[in-house]
Amino acid sequence: MATATALARPRTHGIVLDLIRAARTISRVELVEASGLTGATITNVVRELLDDGLIEEAGRAESTGGKPRTLLRLRARARFTVGVQLDRCSCTIVIIDLAGQLVARTAMGGAGLRSPRETLIAVADHLDGLMATADVQRSLVLGIGLVSQGPQDLTSGRLLTGNPMGAWHGYPLLDELEAITGLPVLLDNDATAAAIGEFWIGGVEPASTYGCIYMASGIGGGVVSRGGVYRGGTSNSVEIGHVSLDIDGETCECGNRGCLEHYAGPEAVIAGAERVPGLSRRLGLTHGDTDTLVNFTRIARAAMAGDPEPLRLLHASARYVAHAAIGLASLFDLDAVVLAGQSFASAGSIYAEAMQTQLDRTGFARDVHPVQVLLSKSGADAAAIGGAVLVLRSELTPRDLRRPDGQSLRYTEPHPVRDLPITA
Repeated sequence: MATATALARPRTHGIVLDLIRAARTISRVELVEASGLTGATITNVVRELLDDGLIEEAGRAESTGGKPRTLLRLRARARFTVGVQLDRCSCTIVIIDLAGQLVARTAMGGAGLRSPRETLIAVADHLDGLMATADVQRSLVLGIGLVSQGPQDLTSGRLLTGNPMGAWHGYPLLDELEAITGLPVLLDNDATAAAIGEFWIGGVEPASTYGCIYMASGIGGGVVSRGGVYRGGTSNSVEIGHVSLDIDGETCECGNRGCLEHYAGPEAVIAGAERVPGLSRRLGLTHGDTDTLVNFTRIARAAMAGDPEPLRLLHASARYVAHAAIGLASLFDLDAVVLAGQSFASAGSIYAEAMQTQLDRTGFARDVHPVQVLLSKSGADAAAIGGAVLVLRSELTPRDLRRPDGQSLRYTEPHPVRDLPITA
């Protein structure tokens, strides 16, 4: 069994690495002050991080009377992580560096086009090409963050949903992708990934509590407080797309009635467009099983150009999303709501304006503090970047636990409630 000192070592390394990342350049003395660790501990950790090639000295600070302090910074390209956002309609693959900066991205058709194994082989092939193009050595890649819709069993690495196809339900995603790529893999919810990715890239105030509404071909959500993700009992929390807005509404595949997705999701918007005589043909809407994002984007572009019927459809969708956001803000006392994902990337300004108006008028805590509606800095790539960030946090910061053998990034806690806060 590992000693207490051995178990504590990754945590201290993670704290120091995250402080250096956030500060960009920082001295050893400043690390002691910011971390609360002893000077001796900081000296040892910094030495080991220098030996590992994860950080480097970056000159000296201006003298304030004594000997100038040596500054430290990350060696950004010392390590890399991969994020894969897998949706029925699309798949985005990104590589980020140790500082969380985007190095390269590519995209391919979504999970609705192939069998699970064929999809994962295609992901691996695209990743190989991306690493070759970006000159990223496989030995420097810490792992892959695979993010998709829920519900999920993060311990076994399986989706517990038949979306996009029945074959995906219970399929051993992580075992297969690890075997195909030879890299450790972490599975998580796409909306959760988008939410924490926003914190990492500086899209929100570090000390804030904010919600993320993620809309690709469906709608999901996540909540982050002071850098810690709210996860619930099994990390299947904040499924805002499956909150009922009408108890007598249509039955959803989740078993609930009148879910938000049925009124506000991209497929609901497309269905509305098809009910308008001549609009579907005029906008060039198609009817393939994986055409949801393409069709929604065509409607969004027309709405952004001032076309009245598409604009009416998006305003109707935005009202429902705003209603759900009010509930989310009231439950968690949010400071902000971030809109992320492919669908918001094409029509986010319309949704943001409508939602801000509604929250300003009817938000429960509006007289105590405003709730700001923000568009994600990562746009359409928010979930993929967030997936890569989750791997970076799992490996290099003291949030997420690895399997005891150290070979996989999948979660091992039987009941993870939330991540621990960390200095931004």
